[in-house]
Amino acid sequence: MMDSRVTAGRFEELVGEALDLIPAELVAAMDNVVVLVEDRHPDEPTLLGLYEGVALTDRDSSYAGMLPDRICVYREALLDICTDEQQVVDEVAITVVHEVAHHFGIDDTRLHELGWA
Repeated sequence: MMDSRVTAGRFEELVGEALDLIPAELVAAMDNVVVLVEDRHPDEPTLLGLYEGVALTDRDSSYAGMLPDRICVYREALLDICTDEQQVVDEVAITVVHEVAHHFGIDDTRLHELGWA
């Protein structure tokens, strides 16, 4: 388990750095989505991240006026599985890319095939 050296502020920086790893053309294609950091998922406390919304590939004309999709990265759950800051950096990057992929309509099966489990 990670000690408290990774502060909440540092963790949010790591999420921002993970988003910076995503190619600019993909970031530009992201639409109506917000990335948030929360402590834990209320019903699944070990969940590392969650995409909630309508994937870009599933949107049609009825999507207009919808609230933003949400990508949540769960800080305490991620810190629980990490032993040092480098592992936090790596796991945050994997989680962010994984959840952004869902925004683009890539499912878990395909993510596992690509090595982004």
